[in-house]
Amino acid sequence: MTAASFSLFFVAAVSLTTLAKLWLARRHLRHIAAHRPAVPEDFRDRIALAEHQKAADYTSAKTRFDMTSVVFDALVLLGFTLGGGIQWMADLSARGIGGTLTGGVAIIVAVMLLSALLETPFSLYRTFVIEARFGFNKMTPGLYFRDALKSLLLGAALGLPLLFVVLWLMSGMGDLWWLYVWGVWVTFNLLVMFIYPTFIAPLFNRFTPLEDASMKSRIEDLLRRCGFTASGLFVMDGSKRSAHGNAYFTGFGKSKRIVFFDTLLARLSGSEIEAVLAHELGHFKRRHVMKRMLGTFAISLGFLWLLGRLMQTPWFYEGLGVNTPSTALALLLFFMILPTFSFLLHPLFSAYSRKHEFEADAYAAQQTDAADLVSALVKLYQDNAATLTPDPLYSTFYDSHPPAPVRIHHLKTRQESP
Repeated sequence: MTAASFSLFFVAAVSLTTLAKLWLARRHLRHIAAHRPAVPEDFRDRIALAEHQKAADYTSAKTRFDMTSVVFDALVLLGFTLGGGIQWMADLSARGIGGTLTGGVAIIVAVMLLSALLETPFSLYRTFVIEARFGFNKMTPGLYFRDALKSLLLGAALGLPLLFVVLWLMSGMGDLWWLYVWGVWVTFNLLVMFIYPTFIAPLFNRFTPLEDASMKSRIEDLLRRCGFTASGLFVMDGSKRSAHGNAYFTGFGKSKRIVFFDTLLARLSGSEIEAVLAHELGHFKRRHVMKRMLGTFAISLGFLWLLGRLMQTPWFYEGLGVNTPSTALALLLFFMILPTFSFLLHPLFSAYSRKHEFEADAYAAQQTDAADLVSALVKLYQDNAATLTPDPLYSTFYDSHPPAPVRIHHLKTRQESP
């Protein structure tokens, strides 16, 4: 392949991916608008028309704004690559730092910081306009920028040493560098999973032990029935940022914690919380977390191997607007263009995730009353203004969870079966 042909191929891929995303979004908007006048039949006894229409309007507002973001992201990607942005930064680095390991790190960090800066207006609009308009945002500008600063410092503390090691391995370990880098990447991810509950999450939120004795007893009984151990039951002050509610497991090995958003505890009954927790336990009992982690590691190994092949071909650099090949630029270019070429894999990943959600729901229905999980899910759909009528094709591409009507139907079927 020549540099010119790869450039054309890249532009075509970016264009087609962008058009596909916009087309899916338009389908989604039309489908939601067509079903906005009436609540789906299975939900009419639980969700008011005003709540259904709020969810439709909220989802539509996010989708329309995301369409703008899709176009902007495509233009930024082309500007960094064929527009010469990365090459310009590489030239500045070469004059100021030289072609050293530090210079390579500087280029990657500069591109990441500039990308984050360009994304900031979009993030601010989502948080302080869209989320605020529908009553979800609880974050102040001061908290927003404190979070951003903490994320920046944390990223530097964890990411810079990792980046130095990766670039050093790429330069010094021969043709099998990708295998060594993969080993470091796996180790790094496992380490972060281990330290996240104790050292990282508390930087952003306050976690307090669950104090409700009745709820604690109910949950501990469920954990015993399921043969699950956790290092603690905690309540997170999610309400200081958002009105959305959730519950999750975090950690690895003996450091696993069960975390409830305070907004979730305020909204659901004891039996509903137990059902939601049983669903999360289902993910662990069915080894979904391990399967996804192993799958991610396997895919990353394949991508690193592919990068090892591409970085040896001049057309890869030149076709993306770079005429000074280096390991740092190869790494940067590869992971910048990867989302474009992996877009068609979205339906596969989404389908795999939805399969796991069905399995976790089935496990919850075995351990608790399926009606309680149905009731909890309906309340969560209400509180989070999640649309009950997504476009089926859009959902196939993007949704990691089954659409509400499909999920509720599966649970009701289990509830009605003898």
